[in-house]
Parts: sequence; C-alpha cells; structure tokens
Amino acid sequence: MKKDEKILTIQEADILSSLCQEPFINQRILAEASGHSLGVVNRALRSLISTGYLDERVQLTTQGKKIIKERTPKNAIILAAGFGMRMVPINLSTSKALLEVNGERLIDRLIVQLQEAGINDITVVVGFMKDSFEYLIDDYGIELIYNPDFASTNNIRSLGIVLDKLSNTYIIPCDIWCDNNPFRRTELYSWYMVSDLIDEESTVRVNRKMELVTCTPGNGMIGISYLLEEEAARVKERIKILIADGRHDGSFWEEALYHKNRMIVQARVAHGTDIVEINTYEQLRCLDSDSNQLKSDAIYAITEALECKEDDIEEITVLKKGMTNRSFLFSVKGAKYIMRIPGEGTNQLIDRKQEADVFKTISGYGLCDDPVYIDPENGYKITKYLEGIRVCDVDSIADLSRCMEKLRSFHALRLKVPHTFDIFQQIEFYETLWEGTPSVYRDYKKTKENVLSLKEPVEGFHKDWCLTHIDAVPDNFLFYTLPDGSEALQLTDWEYSGMQDPHVDIAMFCIYSLYNRRQCDRLIDIYFDNGCSHLTRAKIYCYIAMCGLLWSNWCEYKRRLGVEFGEYSLRQYRYAKDFYRYAKELMEQEDIGT
Repeated sequence: MKKDEKILTIQEADILSSLCQEPFINQRILAEASGHSLGVVNRALRSLISTGYLDERVQLTTQGKKIIKERTPKNAIILAAGFGMRMVPINLSTSKALLEVNGERLIDRLIVQLQEAGINDITVVVGFMKDSFEYLIDDYGIELIYNPDFASTNNIRSLGIVLDKLSNTYIIPCDIWCDNNPFRRTELYSWYMVSDLIDEESTVRVNRKMELVTCTPGNGMIGISYLLEEEAARVKERIKILIADGRHDGSFWEEALYHKNRMIVQARVAHGTDIVEINTYEQLRCLDSDSNQLKSDAIYAITEALECKEDDIEEITVLKKGMTNRSFLFSVKGAKYIMRIPGEGTNQLIDRKQEADVFKTISGYGLCDDPVYIDPENGYKITKYLEGIRVCDVDSIADLSRCMEKLRSFHALRLKVPHTFDIFQQIEFYETLWEGTPSVYRDYKKTKENVLSLKEPVEGFHKDWCLTHIDAVPDNFLFYTLPDGSEALQLTDWEYSGMQDPHVDIAMFCIYSLYNRRQCDRLIDIYFDNGCSHLTRAKIYCYIAMCGLLWSNWCEYKRRLGVEFGEYSLRQYRYAKDFYRYAKELMEQEDIGT
C-alpha cells in the first residue's frame, strides 16, 4: 500500500468495486449489488467521497480508477498435483481436477470462469497423471508446471515452486465446482473464501469484523484465495521458511496465511450451495448422479459380489495408503466391508492368481476371514470389516508372544501351494524394473555381491519347506474385538505368500519393525520358545540381509513411480549391509564358510 493511500474498509472496497462494474443509480440498487445494508452503503459513500475515491456524483475519480487498476487480478494458479486419495475408488484412473460434473470437467469450468473474468494468465501445477492435463495448453493457453514431489508432499510444495507468480493472484484448488463465477475483474483486498456452513474439520471461523480467526469447528474452508502484492509478499516468505524447515511437507499452503491466531487476509463468505468441494465418491454422486466417473469397475464389483445397487454403497472412507495397495471402507445395508485396490505398478510385482490359490489353501484354518470376493485378474478383494481393530505393538512383549504363537501354529500346518517365493530371483526381478537406471546407493554393487554370497550357505541350512506368509509384518497381525468382548488375532495380506523356509517370516517381521540386532534376537527367542541354535540364528540373519536388499530394491522401483517410504527404504538397505556382516561373523564362529 502506498504511504498516502487510505486503508479501505471491506465495505468501502465492496462498494467501490460494485461501482466499477455498474454506474451509480441509487443507494438501494448499490446495496443489492454490494451485499451491504443501506446504512452501510450510505456511510461508505460519504467516506469514499471525502477521501477522493468518488466525486459528488458518485462517479469514480482518477484516484479511484488508479487504485482499482493497481489491485486488478493479474493471474491465477490452480493446484492440481495431488492423488486425491479420498476419492477412492475413482482416483485410480482420474485426477480430481478431471472429474466431470454435468458433462464438464472441474478444471475446465474453473479456467473458463477465470477467463470470463478477464484472467488469461493461468498456471496449473500438476503431478499425479500430469500428462492428462496436456490438452489444457492447446484448448485454453494455460501453462503447466510439474511438481516432482507431489507423491510425498502436500500442496505447500506445489505453491512453493511458483512463488514468483504471486502478486494480485487467485490461488485455487482443483476439486471445487462453482455454480456461479467466484472470480471478478475487480478485487480491492486480499481474501480467503469460506462457506457459510459450519464444518467440523475447519480451523477458522469468520468473526464480526470479517476476520478469519482460529476455531474448530469453523466455516467450511473452500480454498479459493486472492492475494494482493503486500499479502503475497508475506506469504512467499512464509512458504520459503516452512519448506526450508523440512517438517511441513505434509502441510496445506494455507498454513502460510496464519499469523498468531488469525489469517492475514479477510474472509469472503460464499453460500454453501454455490461452491462445492468434491472430496469423495459420494459427494460427486450427490452433485451429479450421472457423472461418467461414477462408473467405476470397483463399484461394479461391489454390486455384483454383494448383490446390491450402487446407491446402497455408502460411507466410503479411504483407509491409510499401504505400501502396496489402496483400500477403502464402505457399508452396504448396515454391514461394513473393506475393498482392496492394488497400487501403482502392483501388477508387475504380484501374481493375483497365485494369491487366490493361497486363499483357497488357507481357507478353514482360522488364519484369517475368507474374502467375500477376490478377482484373480485385477486383484480387487472385498473382506468383512473387523470391529475394534488394532495392529501389533512391536514394543509389547505380550503382543509379540501372541503374534509369534500365531506364526508358529501357521507354520506347523506345513501347507503346500504350487508356487515358490524365491528371494534371490525377486531381488533380480525388482532390479530389472529400474529399466537400466542405476541404484541411488553408490556401493550397491558391492552390497549386492555380499548378499548374493549368502546363497550357498543358506542352501546348506536345514529348512522345513512349506507355505510361508513372506509379509508377516506387525501391521498384518490384526487384533480385533469379538462380540463377547475378547480379543482375537488374524494374519492378513497374503499377496506375496509362497513356498519358502518359514523362518523368512521372522526376518520380515524384524526388518519391517525397524528392529536393531538386540531386538531381532529378542523376537527370535520369542518364536523359538525352547531355544534357538546358533546355526538357525545365523540363517535368520542371512534372511534379514537378503530381505533387506529385496525390499530396498522394491522401494527403489516404487520411488520411480513417485511413491516414497522415507526411513523405511533407507533402513532396508542398511539391513542388507549390517546383517550380512552379523551373519558372516556368526557363521564363522560355527565354522561355516561364506
């Protein structure tokens, strides 16, 4: 703001903006156009005339025209990089920005509305399914900017890569449907748009001064914002600080708007029926029951398996994204289920027909509930929802004892299937999926060479060859509550299962738990309640090293698909190196060469 420039109140700015759109006729018409009462209009006009923005005929003066020109919107940024995880199951094939409502894509409608308001400088920040947005360049003349960190960060990073464009700028989420055009040719103050409806998840509420103060629940946060040069400069600096801090990768960009207990911009309130945020399948269905995106093969599978109608499928809720799959909770006629949707690149990693064979083999043994539905072609699976569920606490001796007892009883069945899980073969297979790209680890070649040297001694160890879970990790041991209040235990996720030495399951549990050597020894001792020989312990150490390299290679493949696992991937590589050394030391003590 210029030093001699009067600070406009929101009411004065709204009225000045209205006069820019239509010439003054009378105060009643101006009140309707601006949304303010006659009394407010009267006071505002007197102030605007006295400060020189309007003349006595209520016409814009040179000073009034100047401030309008200085604050006119220059450009817009649409944030469209994310997965839209809450949109399961339709987010697997369509970005939220490309969802259709009444035959029109969300992002197309936003761009058209911006251009109708005279904003043609439009940047779309993309990530997930980035190539699907290419048509926007030719159809609308927009600029696409790619956010390479879209898979591991929230939209604060998306805005962070276009900070140079912030000044008199609209910032817009891609997942909203605006019935009426929310954009204007004239904007005279910075604002953030909220709904007049209360939302339990909101963190701000509009006070009497039209300020946005922290409060939960609050007004629904629509997400559209307009930033003038002064506020844009503050947001830029704040985002730079937050990103550099490193702890805010999961934050929304709106965090940069807060100062103490309020936002640095004013509120703009929209009617809840005029602008709708589409976060879930059901919200899309409510807005447009004929939308093409509702025709999901996952939804069709549910209707077939449970003999229900699409409208019977309710309360769809995304579950935590797993390392391999995406799953969602839903209900049909009062009963709750979970549907598993295979994740990115999974078809190259898992043979779904083999998985179906495993479920047939373990059926009836009480290891887990039989699937309600499983498709051996695409891997879709429906299971009943377990109430009061929790996973194994890796620091609880009581939990570990029950899990290892479950594992021992499974191994004691000595079940057979036609296929094998070959660890060394899988190590090589995952490496081929890198398509010639070298490992991110500089000493990978030597590490792999060391791990492969364990093959000969491992083959010489005694093994009780049988069906092995392979993915017997803490998160796959499910404790749940029975109707009588007691707690039962299941072992879930049999995707990787095959014939193998069952002691591999112990190794897998250790490395997923990120155990150190002492903790690994503790788990081994719990499994072998009658004592574990040095030779068997050395063999399990070998498996820890082998499986560490296996899952490290798997993580490197998933990283190329935009999926990051943070500490987990680094620790897997360390297991390959450290437990190779531990295994070698122990085998040398037992006079077994490597």
